[in-house]
Amino acid sequence: MNDGRLYPRYVEGQLSAAIEDSPVILIHGPRQCGKTTLAQIFGNAAGYQYFSFDDAVMAEAAAEDPAGFIGDLPARAILDEVQHVPEVFSALKMSIDRERTPGRFILTGSANTLLVPRLADSLAGRMDIIRLHPLAQCELARQPSAFLDKLFGGGFRTGLHERLRGHLVSRIVAGGYPAALARTSTMRSRAWYRNYISTLIQRDVKDLSRIRNLAALPRLLSLIATQTAQLRNISSLAAPFQESRVTIHDYVTLLKNIFLIDILSPWHTNRGKRLLKTPKIHIGDTGVATSLMGMDEATLAADRSTLGRLAETFVFQELRRLASWHPDEIRFHHFRDKDGYEVDIVLERSAGEVVGVEVKASASIKRSDFAGLRKLQTLAKSGFKAGIVLYDGEACVSFGDKLQAVPLRMLWES
Repeated sequence: MNDGRLYPRYVEGQLSAAIEDSPVILIHGPRQCGKTTLAQIFGNAAGYQYFSFDDAVMAEAAAEDPAGFIGDLPARAILDEVQHVPEVFSALKMSIDRERTPGRFILTGSANTLLVPRLADSLAGRMDIIRLHPLAQCELARQPSAFLDKLFGGGFRTGLHERLRGHLVSRIVAGGYPAALARTSTMRSRAWYRNYISTLIQRDVKDLSRIRNLAALPRLLSLIATQTAQLRNISSLAAPFQESRVTIHDYVTLLKNIFLIDILSPWHTNRGKRLLKTPKIHIGDTGVATSLMGMDEATLAADRSTLGRLAETFVFQELRRLASWHPDEIRFHHFRDKDGYEVDIVLERSAGEVVGVEVKASASIKRSDFAGLRKLQTLAKSGFKAGIVLYDGEACVSFGDKLQAVPLRMLWES
């Protein structure tokens, strides 16, 4: 797909496979993450015609006569930003049921259209779903990463690697949105992120909810940015606002539905009676987070506590992006028990295989940094495949059975 100007999107392989057997393919993810570019470049090569519901006239016509609109479409069509016109969902179902041709429609959506009841009901069993994230570091490097295969498949080779040092901070601040990365300076990139948040809330939130206090959402998102990688605490989030906990909880759900935040559920097992059940909250992209907090590379590097939390979110989002095109289904959790043992990120495959990832922004680690991973290993028993501490150091080295220290850069250079 890469034409020399664009970065490769490694979910394209999933898209190619999906059009061979699914009548409808939904590409969903946050605005400006590259869905339209992916759909258009892929669609042009595969004979699709493109229609955007960001066009007010197009959206109005489709809403007025959805059956007629869908019936007049060519044999293969891309419908961009489909969440704007939910009236077409039933018409899509009728068209597909009349002619169940693989690859008939490619849809894109910037809100979590799976939560729109009409889409879920109308296209159940007829739709393949592809999640597109902002750019992963390996896509920026134009080099696929084998990190997940090594993580589940026996570990990493012992060796030395150059530290990231300030490059880690710059990658966190830059984030993964193509338009922000194209800006010529950190200041210009931060301006893009601020405008992006404002536009997103003004447009997609109005489509999804009749929220009465729209101005609260940017403030709430900024507060979440300062609490990223921590346990979700609705009372703490509600404290600065004249809103109830229930309302703030609804706002958090809304921010999740437009892909601005992620909720990381706790890992659990019947053998762990003392496990905490509170989820963690993560901002969807670290470039968004640092922009909301007004931080550049210098201020972030000087604030080690914030850097630690954002490094954890950075790794979590990178792992999610790698998993989005991996052939195996990978579920994400965190681990924490009432004795204080914790693991930042737990990955679980369908076969019950479990790996743990602890994140440190420091250049050195010690044996105690593996305490939570050892507890997870005890609870997961034979399902435990690996536990690693990702850190900004040089040595990839063993710390015991199935436990390793791994340099952070191996996320995209493995």
